[in-house]
Amino acid sequence: MAKTRLRCRECGTEAEPGFRYVCDECFGPLDVAYDIPRLTPDSFDGRDQTYWRYFELLPLESRSSIISIGAGMTPLVHAERLGRELGLDRVFIKNDSVNPSFSFKDRPAGVAVSKAGELGIREVGCASTGNLASATAAHAAKGGLPCHIYAPRDIETAKIAQALSYGADYVAVDGTYDDANRIAAREGDSRGYGIVNINMRSYYVEGSKTLAFEAAEQSGWRVPDHLVVPVGSGAMLNAICKGFEELESASLLRGVSDMHVTAAQPRGCAPVVDAFRGGGPVRPVERPDTVAKSLAIGDPGDGRYVLGRIKQYGGHADDATDREILDAILLLARTEGIFTEPAGGVSVAVLKKMAEQGIIKRDETVVCYVTGNGLKAVEPLMGLLPEPRIVGADRIRAVAR
Repeated sequence: MAKTRLRCRECGTEAEPGFRYVCDECFGPLDVAYDIPRLTPDSFDGRDQTYWRYFELLPLESRSSIISIGAGMTPLVHAERLGRELGLDRVFIKNDSVNPSFSFKDRPAGVAVSKAGELGIREVGCASTGNLASATAAHAAKGGLPCHIYAPRDIETAKIAQALSYGADYVAVDGTYDDANRIAAREGDSRGYGIVNINMRSYYVEGSKTLAFEAAEQSGWRVPDHLVVPVGSGAMLNAICKGFEELESASLLRGVSDMHVTAAQPRGCAPVVDAFRGGGPVRPVERPDTVAKSLAIGDPGDGRYVLGRIKQYGGHADDATDREILDAILLLARTEGIFTEPAGGVSVAVLKKMAEQGIIKRDETVVCYVTGNGLKAVEPLMGLLPEPRIVGADRIRAVAR
């Protein structure tokens, strides 16, 4: 008997797991539901130091289906120096910049590509703002599956090079992420590709909830007071909340309802923040304009569900300008030695604002999610950095003598 089923987020209709992602009754999104076992902290003793250690709460039926490149169990860093700058004692950075493809996208991509193989799907792909392209291509390469990437042509060069290096078929779309998403959806439907963040989305989002599992385990199975999560499509924030709730259902946590969740977006593409402030629906941003290209999703698929999570958890939403984002990247780097791309700068910048506004108290515990590596997007920083000092080689030798 399958350990999972698919349940409509809107009407609650259930279906057997398979290659589907919308409800037959109301066309709402399908989430994976589990027969959640009772677990204890000892349940994970001796397991691999990857996110697959939480297999009971992930949507594969067989461990033999796992395609792993060793992602997960990334550091949860007590950021003491950053905390002193912000006037906070218990700031923790969940540093997913050190995953094998250098972003958190290794989590959802790995789960979705593994599930595609389990379902007998022979080719995979994604629509991407950059990081998912690399992660999907890496897992496809590991699993021996052809991979098709659809991404805006103006994303960071390093991310394009990375995905191409893994052998992906790369389609550079002359348009926005939302344009790339539409093309990927059409190609997936017509050719039978498993597009991880579209027709495999029900399984894809399950990978992101391991960011909750790890943060809880690394904290000694305690619930943080605040989470600060960068938001593009909104899938990660929603999945993290689901992850904490499932840990409570498994008897590993208590008091999840007391947690507060903040959505962080760049000002040039902040439809969720705008809706939070205005009290209305999420309205798409037609032309995103931000240095945080990995968050430049003008029509966030899970946007209204993020608003629901913010309300559910008494949370907050805020944005950051390009300059605030870049300054936050440098602040994190010089205080903690963590070099993040602009998406991580967004979450740190919003964390800084919340500290200044007194939304987070000095003694409260906050987990701030840093989701990608700074080496993927160095171009925006170059104008803020000092020029290296140039010293002649002859002078260096003279000093050495």
